[in-house]
Amino acid sequence: MTTVRLPLFPLNSVLFPGLVLPLNIFEERYRAMMRELLKTPEDEPRRFAVVAIRDGFEVAQTAPGLPDPTATLERGPTAGFGTDPLKAFHKVGCVADAATVRERADGTFEVLATGTTRMRLLSVEASGPFLTAELEPLPEEPGDEAGALAEGVLRSFRQYQKRLAGARERSLATGADLPDEPGVVSYLVAAAMMLDTPTKQRLLQAPDTASRLRDELKLLRSETAIIRTLPSLPAQELTRGPTSLN
Repeated sequence: MTTVRLPLFPLNSVLFPGLVLPLNIFEERYRAMMRELLKTPEDEPRRFAVVAIRDGFEVAQTAPGLPDPTATLERGPTAGFGTDPLKAFHKVGCVADAATVRERADGTFEVLATGTTRMRLLSVEASGPFLTAELEPLPEEPGDEAGALAEGVLRSFRQYQKRLAGARERSLATGADLPDEPGVVSYLVAAAMMLDTPTKQRLLQAPDTASRLRDELKLLRSETAIIRTLPSLPAQELTRGPTSLN
């Protein structure tokens, strides 16, 4: 089994391969991570791993002004994740490649990364200024009938978009070119749908592309039916512009 150790960035959201991840870095542990990434030559990938938080806090209690003023302030790489951070995270995540890491004058960072490949979290190390993790690459297998399923998902996704636009009394953006490669379709739809984190996590860790597409087909039909019966929905950005992996 081939493994790799990378910096670990836990979030309250799920990152999928091919999707862009903008980050505003202000906590010291993640600033230290970005400073370390900047040591990597520009012609080499600046990689870190993103995992969704199962039980914990994305931002640690490190400053006054929080809801509970008597709370003990947490510091260090494990702040917000308990004594065993491995238990705080979902075990399947995504490797991210930081194409842009820009340090601001105040020491915070503006980062633009892209999800690349899925990985499985094996262990977490907290001895340094930020978390690192031992990771096992998780190959994406196509499964049975992935091509036909992708066509069905795209049809249902377009209908979902139309219903979503109608529920918000907006015009659906035209000229949006959707991909046709089954794996890309499965990740794009998973990222674009209005789903909670556990459901998105389930889609990320599907055993193969076909399984993910089958699950998405059921979700799209269910969500479209729900939207049809509701007079309005909360604001989202999905229908404001062309659908794109970027």
